[in-house]
Amino acid sequence: MLKDFDIFMSQLKETNQTLDFFCDFDKISQNVDDIKLSLCMLNSLIGASDLRKSVEMIWNRDKKAFSVMDILVAVRTHDKKKILDSVGNCVPLESMFTSIDSVMEFLKGTGLGSILQNQQVKNLVDYVFGIETGLDTNARKNRSGHVMENAVANIFTNAGVPFRQEVYSREWSSITEVLGDDEKRFDFVVETPSNVYLIEVNFYSGGGSKLNEVARSYSDIAPKINSVDGFEFVWITDGVGWKSAKNKLQEAYGVIPSIYNLTSITEFINRIHQ
Repeated sequence: MLKDFDIFMSQLKETNQTLDFFCDFDKISQNVDDIKLSLCMLNSLIGASDLRKSVEMIWNRDKKAFSVMDILVAVRTHDKKKILDSVGNCVPLESMFTSIDSVMEFLKGTGLGSILQNQQVKNLVDYVFGIETGLDTNARKNRSGHVMENAVANIFTNAGVPFRQEVYSREWSSITEVLGDDEKRFDFVVETPSNVYLIEVNFYSGGGSKLNEVARSYSDIAPKINSVDGFEFVWITDGVGWKSAKNKLQEAYGVIPSIYNLTSITEFINRIHQ
């Protein structure tokens, strides 16, 4: 077992990131398209000699155009951001777009007015595309998990292994009974004539307390699931982040019979095909 664990650790990959990991340009493009008409109207503020007059012209034509201005300072409306106004009141950022005076306060207070008048921005549609690209990097943490799930799904598909994704433990009364009130969602389920494999998948390129928590949690639920006839818990994990939590992973390795990484997953597939 110790030798197997050393081999397991030596196989851990540094990254699971492919080129499509960095930016979701489909989502970015959609976000920009959703407000493109308003941004085109606001373009008339660029190079304006009389900024207030330009604001008034847009306001009289379509005051709703200003409701998208929060994205110009890299804030999304659903963030419900609050700020201190010019007299020290705590107000929602969106309240800055409810009158000509408040729009002017926003433009002056953020410095955006000067940027636009000095034509340091040439086109707000392109400008917002850049902002959306920057904000999208915040989603990379979530994408990392999806990348691992996609990798495993592709491996299963290419190997001819039927599977289901995101399946809840409530589907089996016997599993609900051993897990108690703590309902569990499994990343994958693979069913064969003799066994139902309940599978968790993750990848950690960096360390942290999360790894210890995950190892501890799976070490707890795996024996419970494995005690039910016809069911087996499988953990597919990878990433050099585990080197910082090697001891905790080794403990789990001794408790959970079926732990695989992206290299050894072929052993699991071979078991299924037997």
